[in-house]
Amino acid sequence: MSVKAGPRRAVPKSIGVSALWRHRQTLRVLVQRDLAVKYQKTVMGYLWSLIEPLGMAGIYWFIFGVLYGRSNIDGVSFALYVVSGMFAWMWASQAMNESTSSLVSQTSLITTMRVPREVFPVARVFARFAEFAAGIPIILMFAIVFHSTTTWGWNLLLLPVAIIIQATLLTGISFVLASLNVLYRDVQRLMRLVMRVLFYAAPTVYPFARVANSHMPHWAKLLYESNPFVGIIRMQHGAWIPGEIPGWRPISYCAGVAVIVLFFGRWLFVRLEPAVLKEL
Repeated sequence: MSVKAGPRRAVPKSIGVSALWRHRQTLRVLVQRDLAVKYQKTVMGYLWSLIEPLGMAGIYWFIFGVLYGRSNIDGVSFALYVVSGMFAWMWASQAMNESTSSLVSQTSLITTMRVPREVFPVARVFARFAEFAAGIPIILMFAIVFHSTTTWGWNLLLLPVAIIIQATLLTGISFVLASLNVLYRDVQRLMRLVMRVLFYAAPTVYPFARVANSHMPHWAKLLYESNPFVGIIRMQHGAWIPGEIPGWRPISYCAGVAVIVLFFGRWLFVRLEPAVLKEL
């Protein structure tokens, strides 16, 4: 017995912020539910949201900082560089991975709740942001312990800018992945490979200067910098390490790409919604 998909929604002329705002209480409940379910029956509970990125940061600090002698970046400890990059990357990777299955794993709620279906993938992005936000005091602690005279200044204002751009980009990507995964289950399996490639295709645990000053062909460098996560991770680093602040051109590029992906993602989500509901 097939599920009646209902009338097709008109192609959106906005990103749907007003609809999400009207259902913000539902979004809040979904975020709280996601966090509660993720850490239920665990001894450490929410501390796992801090332990995992710290553990990964420790591994890469040992490999690059100890074994390869990378002791500092622009006069600041390499430990701060890795920690600030890893927390930002964990937000991105987990949000993309979990938003991919956000519709498939909540079929009963989607077919019974009278709310915009966009809230389900967006809730995954916000839930992972909550974990990132919980890690900011940890990054701050590293900044205090491994600080230099240039760590504190206007560069800290770059953090909210980086957060807004990253949240915008991840929301748009979540719309695309969530809808396509319902129709093509290969998407979820493909994401395992994509996430590995994206991790090393952004300067999360290695300096951006290593790529910029390398002997790579110019076209390869342009292709590398076209990845919006490169600019976002650089902004996340630059908020704590002034020497890593990217110029206005990379920041503007990342912001522009994030907005385009957001509009495209919601457009695709609405276009595919009848087929997605029928499949669910």
